Amino acid sequence: METGNTFIQTIPIEYIIVLSTVLFSLGVLGVLLRKNAIIILGCVELMLNSVNLLLAAFSAYNGDAAGQILVFFIMVVAAAEVAVGLGIIAMMYRNAKSVDISILNRLKG
Repeated sequence: METGNTFIQTIPIEYIIVLSTVLFSLGVLGVLLRKNAIIILGCVELMLNSVNLLLAAFSAYNGDAAGQILVFFIMVVAAAEVAVGLGIIAMMYRNAKSVDISILNRLKG
């Protein structure tokens, strides 16, 4: 079955791969270098969204909707991750009056 060119197919796949790699690398750097729990949570979201971008692009290039369905499920998991993460951050702030992850060792006891 012949599918017509979609808008995403007019963009070279290499551009999308480079953009996704840059976004993922920025997310990894943010997780490794930052100490604020909210920024770390945002960087994890950035990494998930870069993978979603790549999955959606490959799905559009192949003309298969399976990758786009997988993107939907990843977004659902990311929303659940944000809800749980913000709950943990709220409890951390309530107990320690800070969202700095270096103080998490104090919360063990």
